[in-house]
Amino acid sequence: MKASYRRHLLAFNRPSGTSRGILTEKETWFIKLEANDQVGIGECGLLRGLSCDDLPNYEKKLAWVCQHIHLGFDELYAALDHYPSIQMGLECAFLSLNGKTPFQLFSNSFASGDTSIPINGLIWMGNEQFMLDQVQEKIEQGFRCIKMKVGAISFEKEIRILKAIRNNFSPEQMMLRVDANGAFDKEAFSKLAALAELSIHSIEQPITQGNRAAMRQLCAHTPLPIALDEELIGVFGRQNKIDLLEQINPQFIILKPSFIGGLKGAEEWLNLARERNIRAWVTSALESNIGLNAIAQWTAELDLDGFQGLGTGSLFSNNFPSPLAIKNGYLSIHKSNTWTSIEKIFS
Repeated sequence: MKASYRRHLLAFNRPSGTSRGILTEKETWFIKLEANDQVGIGECGLLRGLSCDDLPNYEKKLAWVCQHIHLGFDELYAALDHYPSIQMGLECAFLSLNGKTPFQLFSNSFASGDTSIPINGLIWMGNEQFMLDQVQEKIEQGFRCIKMKVGAISFEKEIRILKAIRNNFSPEQMMLRVDANGAFDKEAFSKLAALAELSIHSIEQPITQGNRAAMRQLCAHTPLPIALDEELIGVFGRQNKIDLLEQINPQFIILKPSFIGGLKGAEEWLNLARERNIRAWVTSALESNIGLNAIAQWTAELDLDGFQGLGTGSLFSNNFPSPLAIKNGYLSIHKSNTWTSIEKIFS
């Protein structure tokens, strides 16, 4: 078996704002496996400034994996405990190598193009008019769940935008989620109370990760459900995961495989959460269509209800051609469309 890797920069169609700043490009990496005339590909969805494996030796670690590919998946995965995005890329490369085609990693109705997955429409931060324009666009596209990034402009303006949506759409017509990315450290409870008045479905990561005592108090007394996101990053080992879930006891957790040990690591989080009556949904982490496809096919394997966060494929101007498509708020694979070739990805 041979293994190789390469780097790729994804360019955003337009600058996208979060509480941590404006994104104009996204670095990502790919692993290619070759064995017995079969080819497999996996994406290592590193996100600089957020991934716990955003480390100076990242490329050296990728090179080491390719040099030691003869060790096999299990041994390499175990050696990459602190490099979850590489675990993800390696896992998907092996699934791809052994799949029906390099881009059909699982045998389910979504992977074969027969069913679709309900997803939320994502509203990026910006000035008030920019955010309202995005809301209108998502509504016209048929989304029934909107997730809005908050924490970059004034809270009063964000409430005004959410009120404008709610004045026109009931909770039954439109589910609203918000993602604070840890921006509500000050006056968190009062802000959650104001959001609850608008029948918000949930808020992701209201305060900065690592403040477990404060997060536990919020989750215990919150007027609307809280979903842990960044809080899961950098937590290694089954017992440490159990400790976090039991110490905080959130209503939801967000599963981003590239941040938490690949599909295997995300499944461990999901199973531990279910044992404690904590619900979950899956979100991509700004991967290209290669990683998004793998996450979506894996999501279809899970018994999850509700809207998933898998609508990021259209964000980039130089994404790889794929049959992934969004229509009326559902992600699907169009059988009539084709994938880019792995050779082009590695050219």
